[in-house]
Amino acid sequence: MTQLALVIDLNVCVGCHACVTSCKQWNTSGSAGYLTDLDPYGADPNGTFFNRVQTFEVGEFPNTQTVHFPKSCLHCEDPPCVPVCPTGASYKRAEDGIVLVDYDKCIGCKYCTWACPYGAREFDEQRKVMTKCTLCVDRVTSTTLPVAERKPACVLACPANARLFGDVLATR
Repeated sequence: MTQLALVIDLNVCVGCHACVTSCKQWNTSGSAGYLTDLDPYGADPNGTFFNRVQTFEVGEFPNTQTVHFPKSCLHCEDPPCVPVCPTGASYKRAEDGIVLVDYDKCIGCKYCTWACPYGAREFDEQRKVMTKCTLCVDRVTSTTLPVAERKPACVLACPANARLFGDVLATR
C-alpha cells in the first residue's frame, strides 16, 4: 500500500511564495485546468489557489518571530473531506492515497471546506466547484518525466527544501 503525502517544515519555510507561483503555473497548464484569478491581491481577494502562504508575527516585543504558514492539502491518510461530500466528488485514490475532486460530480456545496483541518479547499467562482491541491498527480505519475522530476511543482520549487514529498507508509 502507498500513501503519498506532503510534509512542510515550518521551521525551514522562508515565505518566498515560490511554491505558490510554481503550483499556479503547473496546475493552470496541467490536468487541473485553468485556476481562476479575478482579483487575487485586492482588498477582497478572489482567485483560486491550491497553495497559499500566510505570514504571522508571534510573541511579544522584543521577543517576536515571523512564522510562514503554507496552506495546502496534505493528502491525509484518513481525509475528513471525503466522507462529507454528498456526491462523492471528493475521493481518495486507492493506489496512492492522493485526494482529488471530480469536477463533473462537484456541486460546490462547500462541505469539504468545513471539514478540512488545513483550510486547503477553495471555491472556484467561475466554475462553481470546489478545488484543491492535486499533489500534481499528472507529474508524480508521469512516465515521460525523469524520475527526479516526478514530484509536485511546489516541492521542486522550494529553495529552502521545506517541502518533503513521498510515501509516508514506507517510513513507518
